[in-house]
Amino acid sequence: MNKIYKDAKAALDGLLFDGMTVMSGGFGLCGIPEHCILALRDAGVKGLTVISNNCGVDDFGLGILLQTRQIQKMVSSYVGENKTFEKQFLSGELQLEFNPQGTLAERIRAGGMGIPAFYTKTGYGTVVAEGKETREFNGEHYVMEQGLRADIAIVKAWKADASGNLIYRKTARNFNPLMAAAGKVTVAEVEVLVKDGELDPDTIHTPGIFVQRLFAGSHFEKRIENRTIRG
Repeated sequence: MNKIYKDAKAALDGLLFDGMTVMSGGFGLCGIPEHCILALRDAGVKGLTVISNNCGVDDFGLGILLQTRQIQKMVSSYVGENKTFEKQFLSGELQLEFNPQGTLAERIRAGGMGIPAFYTKTGYGTVVAEGKETREFNGEHYVMEQGLRADIAIVKAWKADASGNLIYRKTARNFNPLMAAAGKVTVAEVEVLVKDGELDPDTIHTPGIFVQRLFAGSHFEKRIENRTIRG
């Protein structure tokens, strides 16, 4: 089975439809599948539910899908760097399912492992628990959270081989491995594509069984979200 496609447009061809759920890897602007996001914009697919830690910035990352009003709902943890997000949410145009960051990560992991729900202490007694089942275990109170799955997961990796085995580089190994396992179809964009057998098996983060399509991107911007220097 050939998993390699020439570019993001080709890799997403036949997978997109209005109202679908998309998992998008990355943390801030680190390790985001920027080519796939641009291809989503260009495809014009609308009514998207996007599961991502955040929504990029106004003019980069997932923020560009807010500008084109292609996102209907975000399932996120941190959204504080995007003024477009704030404006659309406060106006009622954009729906938001807010999650503590660890809970979001575990919901994605659980979905990828076939676990429909789990209990966590995080959020008990707060608005996070409103409308959710709670239970007591050994004298402690817990909130039930459901696992998350998506129609597609778009992820960014450093290296891949032709079988779809992925290696992430440093902090880009954030939400990407979790999401790669939780998409019905996973599309990976990578910086370096090598032949099968060239990757050390001990260094592989995502086994190729989780990846259905991949392509080698070019001209990655890798923007710095907040540049900090020491005086």
